[in-house]
Amino acid sequence: MDTLDNTEWDVLVIGTGLKQSLLALALSRSGKKILHIDENAYYGGAEAAFSLQEAEEWAKKVNEDSVAAFTTVSISKPDLSESETSQVSLSASRSYTLALSPQLIYTRSALLQSLISSKVYRQLDFVAVGSWWVYSAGSTGLDNGGVSSSDSSATLQGTLLKVPNGREDVFQDQGLDFKAKRALMKFLRFIGEYEEQGELWEDYKARSFPSFLSEQFKVPVSLHAPLLALTLSPAPPEQTTTEYALPRIARHLRSIGSIGAGFGSVITRFGGMSEIAQVACRACAVGGGVYVLGKGASTIERPEVAQVGTSGIKLCLEDSETVTTQWLIGDDTAHDTPEPLYCRSITIVSSTLAHLFSPIAEGAPPPACAVVIFPSGSLSLDGSRAQGSESPPVYILVHASDTGECPRGQSILYASTSLSGETGFQLLNKAVQALLSSIDVTPLPAILWSMQYGQRPGSSNALPEGADERLLGFSPSSLDLTVDDSILDQVKEVWQKIVGDNGGEFLTFEDREANLDDDE
Repeated sequence: MDTLDNTEWDVLVIGTGLKQSLLALALSRSGKKILHIDENAYYGGAEAAFSLQEAEEWAKKVNEDSVAAFTTVSISKPDLSESETSQVSLSASRSYTLALSPQLIYTRSALLQSLISSKVYRQLDFVAVGSWWVYSAGSTGLDNGGVSSSDSSATLQGTLLKVPNGREDVFQDQGLDFKAKRALMKFLRFIGEYEEQGELWEDYKARSFPSFLSEQFKVPVSLHAPLLALTLSPAPPEQTTTEYALPRIARHLRSIGSIGAGFGSVITRFGGMSEIAQVACRACAVGGGVYVLGKGASTIERPEVAQVGTSGIKLCLEDSETVTTQWLIGDDTAHDTPEPLYCRSITIVSSTLAHLFSPIAEGAPPPACAVVIFPSGSLSLDGSRAQGSESPPVYILVHASDTGECPRGQSILYASTSLSGETGFQLLNKAVQALLSSIDVTPLPAILWSMQYGQRPGSSNALPEGADERLLGFSPSSLDLTVDDSILDQVKEVWQKIVGDNGGEFLTFEDREANLDDDE
């Protein structure tokens, strides 16, 4: 198609973020005439993934022109010593696929089920998330899994303690005394059916989760951190409520073993959520959808609401082309947060960090992702704990080369904290250094490349101003480290409005022609 000018469409979708891409997938067999545009030259929106060169070009754009969901990007390439250079060096740009918004997908999530029922899972490659680790400046009694500081004189001295993966791990943990094991087992029995035991926790709904653990189950304070880790809460302990924590811990534990031994969550190879967005868009293209990158929307010319059904919504694109559509979908930025909520960093290191990827169970697949949590107050800034217990935790998702995101012999650290500004970036640096110092390997891992940036909910592919019944906007996604299944509720609501009562079952498709390859 040489030009879009004066063309007419049933549905025009602005942006290729996860929600828009899932909507395109849902509409891919509807028979609708679909135009899908993105002002960016890449797929994925805030969930995009980049090579090194693309990351540097993106950083320049954010810092010079501003991109709604991101701010304050800096890239550094540390000067390596001769011995470090001889170990592992940075590879070619295309050897890396760096995810801006990495997330875990629990095996019982609605998203995973929808990827299966829509048949696009066949074009995706999932790898298991393995052990979860909690950083401790001192001993808590938990098994450290053989991961400890290799230098007692190190400035950043600490230990990574493995989080028990259920009742069997608690029983086998030699570092826990009988009283602690009994308290943990009592809690684990409760969490399995917590919904039916409201009398135990209703009065604690708005109170902090640590107070609930102490008062109802007598769980020692030293064991609060591993349980808090399973919530992936961005807030300090005293701000993490019981109502928030219980369903998240239950989700974690209930997912373990549901599709394979030992693990409860997965990630997608080759860029995480970006890969899902691209596969969803590809399915829409196979169904006849038209895709144009590097083209944004400018202004809307709308007829009176009573006439919308016949003449449609006229949209002026950035290059003065005008298109008409019956439905216009994009991001609603009315509720965007003005300040960054998260500080994030991506760090490429010259080590496999193999200690973090220990086997998780007999018969389990080899893990390609590990989760490391630095609890509130566990890191020091300028000689003192980072704002004590009032500071938020730091999370690091460690991706091995089996994710397809980096060459063999290297790994990627995706760090994040809800503490914004320069202090947040300092905290991320401390966490990365503490993690590398806690790994007992020789030679010590070296940092080959790193990028820091601020992120907030938002999109550069926002709907132009204006409102009517056929202009539909998605609310900003959370910055959670796990996929929020509520995004599917939003996508389904928009899909239902477009297709009406004749759309069939949401994201449930039969196979295309038996002899048609999924990639054709």
